[in-house]
Amino acid sequence: MKVSLFITCLSDALYPRVGEAMVRVLARYGVSLQFPEVQTCCGQPAFNSGYWKEARDSAKTILDAFEDSDFVISPSGSCTGMIHHYPKLFEDDPVMLERANRLQSKAYEFTQFLVQVLGVTDVGAAFPHKVTYHPSCHGSRILGVKDEPLALMKNVKGLELVPLPFAEDCCGFGGTFAVKMADISGAMVTEKADHVLETEAEVLVGLDMACLLNIAGNLRYRNEPVRVMHLAELLYEGVK
Repeated sequence: MKVSLFITCLSDALYPRVGEAMVRVLARYGVSLQFPEVQTCCGQPAFNSGYWKEARDSAKTILDAFEDSDFVISPSGSCTGMIHHYPKLFEDDPVMLERANRLQSKAYEFTQFLVQVLGVTDVGAAFPHKVTYHPSCHGSRILGVKDEPLALMKNVKGLELVPLPFAEDCCGFGGTFAVKMADISGAMVTEKADHVLETEAEVLVGLDMACLLNIAGNLRYRNEPVRVMHLAELLYEGVK
């Protein structure tokens, strides 16, 4: 099967190590990720701001990039979730709508693919640290990713998972929301970081680097030594 990596903008530009971790974890199960270089932004910033024409342009590039892939795997519930909006973008174009539906059916967030497709819940990792987990909005609400990351962390030796108070509250990033409503966004991420600190965890882990970037920035501003990681990074660090 042809499995492709949809790296997303933030991981590509700021956190390439997340993509590297995904590649190396999946390689342990015989999955060799392809990387179509034509891929671009999923179109979510334009879509959320009401610029649907521009969002369609980005979506067409993504559809072309992964046309021949059997599975498309991403480190972001948010960007994978955007692919689930493609049918709405192309509802008046039967040909493109069919392609959009086809891509939606084969697009998976990283932990979804590990657990649902490969049937893997134990990668053999060890990570002897106190960890708390932030479930990002789009991954949990659009994709329904809830049990998969918890199942993976449950089987990491030495990992102490501490519940995050009000875990399902938004971190305040929201893409363009953080720019247009900066004061509100700042208050939300401060509250989220406060809850992270309440857990006394050494590490905050999540599935979406946009949310983790936001929370990590607040923690760094306050000189708090909490390490922030994508779950793929944690799993890879635990097995390498």
